[in-house]
Amino acid sequence: MTNDVPEYTLGIEEEYLLVDVETCALVDVPDALMHDCVRELGDKVSPEFLACQIEVGTGICANIAEARADLGHLRRTIADCAAQYGMAPLAVSCHPFADWHSRKHTEKQRYNDLARDLAGVVRRMLISGTHVHVGLPDDDLRIDVMRQMTYFLPHLLALSTSSPYWGGQDTGLNSYRLTIFDNLPRTGLPPDFVSHAEYRRSVDTIIKAGLIEDTTKIWWDIRPSARFPTLEARICDVMPIMEHTLTVAALVQAIARMLVELRRRNQRWRIYDRFLIAENRWRAQRYGPREGLLDIGKSTVVPMGQLVEELIELLEADAMVLGCLNELRGAQDILTMGTSAERQRAVFAKARDNGADTDAALAEVVRALIAEFRIGL
Repeated sequence: MTNDVPEYTLGIEEEYLLVDVETCALVDVPDALMHDCVRELGDKVSPEFLACQIEVGTGICANIAEARADLGHLRRTIADCAAQYGMAPLAVSCHPFADWHSRKHTEKQRYNDLARDLAGVVRRMLISGTHVHVGLPDDDLRIDVMRQMTYFLPHLLALSTSSPYWGGQDTGLNSYRLTIFDNLPRTGLPPDFVSHAEYRRSVDTIIKAGLIEDTTKIWWDIRPSARFPTLEARICDVMPIMEHTLTVAALVQAIARMLVELRRRNQRWRIYDRFLIAENRWRAQRYGPREGLLDIGKSTVVPMGQLVEELIELLEADAMVLGCLNELRGAQDILTMGTSAERQRAVFAKARDNGADTDAALAEVVRALIAEFRIGL
């Protein structure tokens, strides 16, 4: 992506875990494989903190159709290149049975610095995430939209959850990834800044003190991008099925436009207490979409199906302008099909019912994730 980003353009970043197709266990990315990927994709692919991860990022996409084509090409290329080495990518936030103790980080100065600065906390970061960028060129506009969009972050998380297992055990959570990620500093819901100047005063304080080099070390659930004039939603798990990723991207894009249009009419979304939004964040992390979220205005828990219907109605006009109405309506398909966390548990339960032991059942979960990665490509 370049810095010349018009309003509402899209960029999608995904982190993949690499597995051996026979054993289903995590493997480090061979140098030759990374070389192949870079040869095909250029700077749209890069190593991640852990040596078993690969990160991809689309270019600047004018609309969801361009995002589909670009992300589809990235996924297809990574899968094809990995297959030449007997490996496959997983678009999932936690590997079902991997042991974080045995993983090593990529030898790169930035990652060596992270390993030094964050010590034992960062060594547990065997997790992957999805980041959605929306182009908003004005600094203050990005901060204003961030304040308001924070309300919707638990909704996005609930629909994206893909990390129920950790170290071979069902955690009972639908997004265990956040449990791990929240141990890092400068994570979670962003502070309630009222202007870009206030945001810069705060972050510049710790930069000038030498605590961080720049804002790439700020990992809030949503943030102004450190590199581009975009707002970056970072709360979501990685989703195995690409169409679900595009639905989440459409939601982020349409919410951003809806909030900007409110501002142009001298209106705004109500700014709710972070304590209450954090409660919804926890509910999404724990239950995914199945136990509903708190409707803060009504002081009652509302089923996710109802919330999704209300969201689609709220965003329909914006999605039509943006050309992402079908993807927006895909949120209902996620509820019908189940999130990845739910599908993983269903695969595990079926394998156990068929006589598989725990290890074999978890391997079946990985095989299902390998297959889902290629759906729609």
